[in-house]
Amino acid sequence: MLERVLQSTAYIKSRIGDFVPEVGIILGTGLGGLVNEIEVEKQLLYANIPEFPISTLEFHSGKLIFGTLAGKKVVAMQGRLHYYEGYNMEQITLPVRVMKMLGIKTLFVSNASGSLNPAYKKGGLMIIEDHINLQPANPLIGSNDEEFGPRFPDMSEPYHRDLIEKALNIAKANNITCHKGVYIAVTGPNLETKAEYKYLRIIGGDAVGMSTVPEVIVARHMGLPVFAISVLTDEGFNEVLLPCSLDEILEVAREAEPKLTLILKELIAGF
Repeated sequence: MLERVLQSTAYIKSRIGDFVPEVGIILGTGLGGLVNEIEVEKQLLYANIPEFPISTLEFHSGKLIFGTLAGKKVVAMQGRLHYYEGYNMEQITLPVRVMKMLGIKTLFVSNASGSLNPAYKKGGLMIIEDHINLQPANPLIGSNDEEFGPRFPDMSEPYHRDLIEKALNIAKANNITCHKGVYIAVTGPNLETKAEYKYLRIIGGDAVGMSTVPEVIVARHMGLPVFAISVLTDEGFNEVLLPCSLDEILEVAREAEPKLTLILKELIAGF
């Protein structure tokens, strides 16, 4: 793993010169528009980076974007990777390790997820304050390289408390409906059955999705503070479970994206 990370990092450094990002950003499904706010200096296709996995989804661009956002040098993943695409956990999380090697000090993550909490309606935002991992593998399984982090990393605070409070204050100041809650990561790619939504709610979930947790585990393994936020694109708590299509999910994400972008921009500017 270390050798693969170093190969990817070396290639990227050869293309970006002395640019050193201080912030890493992972943009979720339907949420790539934040890139429009970045003063772009360089773009690299995943496909051209040695050892870098390629996003197989048509709605994920598959680019690393380097530039300035809110006065900070950033690297943004326009398109993330998922377990359901057939990648293993090491491949999914390799970009996070590479971003750390490039110099980032904090990781910001966004995703689209389904609401489990009846008080959290479709189109709203939820800041993740904790998670439950129901994915079948862990990115830290296997031999541990101490250069990345400890064998048994602590997860008592996976999401940075100060960033959570600052984001909630930004949302309140801008009249944006924004909750905080527990995110459950499942495998996908199918959406959940009514019984599954009920189970996920019973065990403590406020939202469910198919990403984010592997990247967060690896970020914390490497000592990176993390902030994560979900756009709630569908509802799994209704008495009658309504069918939901990808087009509907993407449309809700697009409508909510300006609110998410505003929070991330102000949060990055002030941290």
